[in-house]
Amino acid sequence: MRRASRKSSSSTATASAGAEQVNEKQNRKRKGVSTNLTSRKAQRGPTKAVSKEVERIDQFFYTYADNSSGMIDPEGIETLCAHLEVPHTDVRILMLAWKMGCEKQGYFTLDEWRNGLKALRADNISKLKKAFPELVQEVMRTSNFMEFYTYAFRYCLTEDKKKCIEIPVACELLNLVLALQFRPQVDKLNNYLKYQNDYKVINMDQWIGFFRFCNEINFPSLDNYDSDLAWPLILDNFVEWLRENKS
Repeated sequence: MRRASRKSSSSTATASAGAEQVNEKQNRKRKGVSTNLTSRKAQRGPTKAVSKEVERIDQFFYTYADNSSGMIDPEGIETLCAHLEVPHTDVRILMLAWKMGCEKQGYFTLDEWRNGLKALRADNISKLKKAFPELVQEVMRTSNFMEFYTYAFRYCLTEDKKKCIEIPVACELLNLVLALQFRPQVDKLNNYLKYQNDYKVINMDQWIGFFRFCNEINFPSLDNYDSDLAWPLILDNFVEWLRENKS
């Protein structure tokens, strides 16, 4: 009888331990489920916020987009500029196009608009206005200005496979972009381009040469300019013209 009692006690203890293990496993599972749910909720939060932001940016886009083309066209850009209280020729509009990565002059696609305005954290006209000073600072950084300068040239290639811009357009663009950093040099360069008759258009190599000249050559002395180096011929002619007209 004693042996039977011990067996019974042992069985009861084993059953109790087993029940505790089962309960512990169930508690762990519940905690796991709870943690997973919390994690999922945390993930959903930012996603919902981002989707709401994109929705507002899209609504902002369709305020100016043409219904037939699904893009913001030149007319829409003029309306946008009026609301921003800046002329459509303002360099900040070109900076905005650079920030969006626009490929075609005078047109903003929805994807371009989203990319740019998400980066600027602007989903309405007021926020876009306030983003301009920060955008200007970003463009004027040494690490970005050269990229912006070359982008401005490509942006003005209004036809497919076009590789050059006309002299009057080049003068306007130099005045708009390069003069932000090198006003005295650009004034002289524009005077020369309007005076000379050898060139009707400017290509990318010459365009980059203008920037290098302004950035590297002492002005107005020109004492470190060496025509034997790999400068575009148009700059050799420009320097010769400067020296002849120095007085």
